[in-house]
Amino acid sequence: MRVGLVFDDAFLRHDTGVGHPERPARLRAIRDRLEADGVRDQLARLPFGPASRDVLERLHTSAYIDRLMFACQHGERYIDVPDSMICVDSEAIARQAVGGVLAACDAVMAGEVGRVFCAVRPPGHHAEADRSMGFCLYANAALAADHLVRVNGLERVAVVDFDVHHGNGTQHLLETRRDILFVSVHEDPRTQYPGTGFAHERGVGGGEGFTVNAPVATGTGDDGWRAAFEREVWPALERFAPEAMVVSAGFDAAAADPIGGLRLSTASFAWVSERLVRLADRFAEGRLVSVLEGGYDLDALAAGVSTHVAALMSG
Repeated sequence: MRVGLVFDDAFLRHDTGVGHPERPARLRAIRDRLEADGVRDQLARLPFGPASRDVLERLHTSAYIDRLMFACQHGERYIDVPDSMICVDSEAIARQAVGGVLAACDAVMAGEVGRVFCAVRPPGHHAEADRSMGFCLYANAALAADHLVRVNGLERVAVVDFDVHHGNGTQHLLETRRDILFVSVHEDPRTQYPGTGFAHERGVGGGEGFTVNAPVATGTGDDGWRAAFEREVWPALERFAPEAMVVSAGFDAAAADPIGGLRLSTASFAWVSERLVRLADRFAEGRLVSVLEGGYDLDALAAGVSTHVAALMSG
């Protein structure tokens, strides 16, 4: 199956400062590994531009967008919390990231490619409607899922998040909806940022039951992590039968990651990716858009992405 790639050197210009874990070197490591593996030239580079303000306002408040623009234009070094570092170009680059992810959705729906990996930054799954959290500025994955419903006319879209951190922003932006299922496997929120994602968080109002959280204990390795998918994720996806899938692909559950507290091998990223591809083929005509989230050990990140993209290219 033809697989697309969303990437641009502009994403490297999001300057988070010396020593920040969410740094441009992450994308360089991914780019270099895909080139070394002979994969990059096999991927279809998708054209894209920045998301418009109207698009951002589908899920983000106008006041937040204004604050972020003002902060960047006036040289402030972070927005809302000190870990969300910014530079003068950060808001524009974040718009580019959203635009790339939405272009991936449109390309998949048009049949131009079957699946897409979006190597974008800044990441997005912690971004709330009205504030930044955890390195994230705009909610890339949530906006993608909403776009697939709102613009592409789908009735059921699933977001699967396997980052070590719970995607609080994605959950809160979508938790009242029945047309988007949010499923997350992440480290125990009692011991890991951002402190949300307990199993009892199942959605709000009409969206109750369309949020599935499967936290795992700090120190969990391959077997326990995979068991959470077998117990919670795969049954939820089969019941929902999504027409397209958005993956929040974080690789910070790797054993070597300096921020995560899980102990996964690269083989587990291959395992979950292969299973997601099979489910997309079964329910969604193969339609899958994968969006980069975390992963802060460069070698583990590059290896995880490489095996993830290999799985997207299979079949």
